[in-house]
Amino acid sequence: MKVGFVSLGCPKNLVDSEVMMGQLAARGHELTTHPDQADVLVVNTCSFIDPAKKESIDTILEMAEYKRVGQAKKLVVAGCLVERYRGDIQKDMPEVDAVIGTNELDKIVAICEGIEDDSVAPENGLYLYHEHTPRVLATPRHYAYIKIAEGCDHPCTFCVIPQYRGKFRSRRFESVVSEATRLFSQGVREINLIGQDTTCYGEDFGLKDGLAVLLARLAQIETPQPKWVRFLYAYPNKVTQKLLDTLAEHSALVKYIDMPLQHASANVLKRMKRGANGDIFLKLIERIRNTIPGVAIRTSFIAGFPGETDADFETLCQFVEAARLDRLGVFSYSDEDTSRSHELDGKVDGRTINNRKRRLMAIQRRISRAKNRDLIGKEVDVLAEGTSPDTDLLWQARMSTQAPEIDGVVLINDVEGAEPRPGQMRKLLITETHDYDIIGTLLPSAGLPFDVMPAVANLPASQLIQIA
Repeated sequence: MKVGFVSLGCPKNLVDSEVMMGQLAARGHELTTHPDQADVLVVNTCSFIDPAKKESIDTILEMAEYKRVGQAKKLVVAGCLVERYRGDIQKDMPEVDAVIGTNELDKIVAICEGIEDDSVAPENGLYLYHEHTPRVLATPRHYAYIKIAEGCDHPCTFCVIPQYRGKFRSRRFESVVSEATRLFSQGVREINLIGQDTTCYGEDFGLKDGLAVLLARLAQIETPQPKWVRFLYAYPNKVTQKLLDTLAEHSALVKYIDMPLQHASANVLKRMKRGANGDIFLKLIERIRNTIPGVAIRTSFIAGFPGETDADFETLCQFVEAARLDRLGVFSYSDEDTSRSHELDGKVDGRTINNRKRRLMAIQRRISRAKNRDLIGKEVDVLAEGTSPDTDLLWQARMSTQAPEIDGVVLINDVEGAEPRPGQMRKLLITETHDYDIIGTLLPSAGLPFDVMPAVANLPASQLIQIA
């Protein structure tokens, strides 16, 4: 069969899509990015907040049209939306032929081939892929994600993920190392470790400082070219000195910490069941910067959480001004009906939430502009990614302090020497900066031409999967 995929949501969802595609490809089925040519269409959904749910439903209905105008005979809906609304989908969306939850990924082949139905949901199945699980990368050849854990045990009141991802569970240490070694040998230059909370890695095995131990081991994998290893989604009270020392020690570990703080007001953080306060976070940030010179710190906040007063929001603004973070994202509070925060009083109206979000981003825009301006005239290492999606006249690259698909990019408007190839690591002279993006001149390569990449089995995302 020809099977078409649409993957929505976060990188964790993308890995789930890659695992499902891998199992189908291993069975001999063909993957296509043309929905009108697919025999089966699979939509891997997100339902974290209301806009994600709407996007998922709209995409399902859009793909359902290809059962009428294309050759598709079956539409499968997978992922988080299924975990939250399985019964509703089966009852109210006759266009959908089968559903697969986040813990049923190993059923994808049987469902697509019609060998198994979706009538019975798993009771206690907690799926977690391993190094021998077939997987087809949907990212560009030079970077990949590795999911090192699944589920979450934190009680955050705004979050519904534990309800459909299950309890926290780590992959085996050697399983992660084996997969990373294979990806590096295939030409991947950057590996991004993901999980709902990567800083809890190994705790369920009784492993102390498990993430630090894992990172040190991954940094020691021998590769013919330089490599980058990054981890995302750190929980602030799990960022240990051992973890920071490990990041500082190994050149292959990028100096970048993604640490969602969610707020800075003690009152709001208490209602979120997160704890701490802005002063504690400022001390942590100072310790991070003292340990890792040049580190980039990214975080995210929620604007308009129930009970957030004007004073609470001012505390958050003052924190953002004082912390001078490198990257910052702001989410409008989404009142999910199955979250514990749904029952809290003090709901904030939509206009106030939007105004607060805009003000936070305006503060950060000034900070980002000033930080970027300080980079002018400096030489930095970049990972080339090809031509810019906006214009063929510019190339695009990333510094190690820019995570893929999350942060800004580096635009290359002049090249000294050979033109860059995707996956090539080069030196760049920064000549111009804006609020978030950086512009520079690519300098000649010196020594080993690190643009030589071995043939790999995976293809660029544009040839395999639609990613929204």
